[in-house]
Amino acid sequence: MDTMRDRFISTTSQLLDEDPRLALVLAEISRDGFEGAERAHPDRVVNVGIREQLLVGAGAGIALTGLRPIVHTFASFLVERPFEQVKLDFGHQGVGGVLVSAGASYDWPAGGFTHMAPGDVALLDTLDGWTIQVPGHPDEAEALLRKAAAGDDRVYVRLSLQSNDRARPVGATAGFLTVREGTGGVVIAVGPMLDNVLAATEGLDASVLYATTVRPFDWAGLRRAAGDRGAADVVIVEPYLAGTSIAAVNDALVELPHRVLGLGVGRTELRKYGQMDEHLAAHGLDARGLRERIGAFLRR
Repeated sequence: MDTMRDRFISTTSQLLDEDPRLALVLAEISRDGFEGAERAHPDRVVNVGIREQLLVGAGAGIALTGLRPIVHTFASFLVERPFEQVKLDFGHQGVGGVLVSAGASYDWPAGGFTHMAPGDVALLDTLDGWTIQVPGHPDEAEALLRKAAAGDDRVYVRLSLQSNDRARPVGATAGFLTVREGTGGVVIAVGPMLDNVLAATEGLDASVLYATTVRPFDWAGLRRAAGDRGAADVVIVEPYLAGTSIAAVNDALVELPHRVLGLGVGRTELRKYGQMDEHLAAHGLDARGLRERIGAFLRR
């Protein structure tokens, strides 16, 4: 199976052929994959070199001309390093575009902490008007990318090497997908966390919701899953900074007594490279770690 990043390259190359409104802005990362697109569309495929602030600023400038920019590099270089440009050049100027990241929280542990971005979604969540999408499979990444490219708003698509075994139907609606129904609590699995969450909750009396669009947050979907019980227990498992969406859960259930547990990447920096699955286990995001924490929370 190809990776989400592979699918991003092939899909974006095709979209550039099909839609003259689209432009692609790169900062060296993934440039090799776009050699054909760069030759075919030299006026709409721009590589700015290793200049991430310029990357975002150029994308916003392209948007001001009426084109729809797709801006791409590693998440730490796309959101964290040029955050001021994201805030001002896109947000303050009121233009749209599609930011597509690679690397996720720790896809390339050997790259060190400079190439990790567990706080990217929390940082973007401080800004107004961004749709944030976290696909869990290459097919989902393609569907979400195509939808984002066809729009006019500001969208962040977070790609990862982590992937669920199969794709779920996404893109037609931004709401959460009910994967399993139960009465003992609600567990929200974001993007590539779904398979581990399903394994961790096997045999537990809990509903499992699947989220690939996390902003805007599906308040109505969570309230439906909570049902008409007098109180709700909610766990949200995110492949980035733990607790990023706790406030959104609280806002959704403000009129219902509830408890919420936010699981995700811890704040402590892991200073040994290891492998991606070792980082998952260290943060308690493997099936075993999730089972222990989700089970203990729902049994209280």
